[in-house]
Amino acid sequence: MLPLITELEIRLRVSQIAEAIARDADGRGLVVVAVLKGAFMFLADLLRRLADLGLEPRVDFIRAASYGSGTRSKGQIKISLDCASPVKGRTVLLVDDIVDSGRTLSRLQRHLKAKGAARVQTCVLLDKPSRREVEFQPDYVGFEIPDRFVVGYGMDFDERYRYLPFIGILEETRGERRRRVSLNGALSQVRQPLLEHPKSAPRA
Repeated sequence: MLPLITELEIRLRVSQIAEAIARDADGRGLVVVAVLKGAFMFLADLLRRLADLGLEPRVDFIRAASYGSGTRSKGQIKISLDCASPVKGRTVLLVDDIVDSGRTLSRLQRHLKAKGAARVQTCVLLDKPSRREVEFQPDYVGFEIPDRFVVGYGMDFDERYRYLPFIGILEETRGERRRRVSLNGALSQVRQPLLEHPKSAPRA
């Protein structure tokens, strides 16, 4: 695994994002809605920083299926868990770990507006603009990254690596290429990554 963004860089950028959100607060009652599961670490750090800045938002969660057991986005977006908090007439901050195709956040933004939200802003830690399939631009972005599959800081590969405090790129060794297997009968192939100590690997 090659480290892409360090723990310190994440911490500093989250603080900057929180400060920008606080400056833009309009007093209409902020509701923060996080997309499960990948945004949970980003959400926790962001909320703590917002609290330091005097904001006391309501917090809720929403879940939409866009990734399965693999590394590519699926075309259709299905909301499997809706937020329960009332959003009518309020400003909603939709928080996610990463945006690539833009389909998920675009769909969720429309959904929350249909529920009566006065404004729906979007906040992502990572942005892959090269993967965009729909016209979509987040309001707050942590880092723009290349088209590589990343894990850590809440993001996973088949439920692994969410716990990492940094963000890294998965790489495949020669031996791992020989051990590729078909996943769920699909044509996509699974990578079994080699995890190295983050301090011993060069920065990508």
